[in-house]
Amino acid sequence: MNIIKHMLKSVMTISIVITLFSCESNYENIQKLNLKDGAPIGVAKNINVKYTDSGKVVANLISPLRNDYTNLEFPYQEFPEGVEVKYWNENDEVSTVTSDFAIRYDETNIVDLRKNVVLVTSDSLVLRAEQLYWDQKHQWVFTDEPYRIIFKDGSYNDGAGFDSSEDFTNFLSRTNSGEQLIDRNIDNENRENTDGE
Repeated sequence: MNIIKHMLKSVMTISIVITLFSCESNYENIQKLNLKDGAPIGVAKNINVKYTDSGKVVANLISPLRNDYTNLEFPYQEFPEGVEVKYWNENDEVSTVTSDFAIRYDETNIVDLRKNVVLVTSDSLVLRAEQLYWDQKHQWVFTDEPYRIIFKDGSYNDGAGFDSSEDFTNFLSRTNSGEQLIDRNIDNENRENTDGE
């Protein structure tokens, strides 16, 4: 009888230990099962996030809704109702980008802006596109979609895809056309200065 009691206790102890270990190792899987298929792990409404560097605000992200999918194998955050991002350069000049939809991929630090993307730089350059990728790590922006850049003087450039540094000092357009406004007075002054030398 004692042998049977001892065997039952041993079997019970072993099964409890196995249950504990299997529950612990499957905790993440159980969490995933509790989520509906395709549901975000978290939802935030009316967000206003400020990013700082050495105590100075360098960027401000505003959005009515953020869905958090950082529990997935390729984690991302989705902004289905659009975003507004303001960022300041080293001279404290602000540029703004808005879009109707955005995704930020955590592992690559790439932001995918879609639908009615409008970028207004601190020096009044306006870029309009239906999609724009922003590589935050490499400070690079690019698109394969049609775009229009409107310069401060009203001239413009239409194109079908570009790669550029985020400050637009290194801009490579794949195909483009546009209208350039030239101040003839400046051109004549330059010629006179060259002729007089």
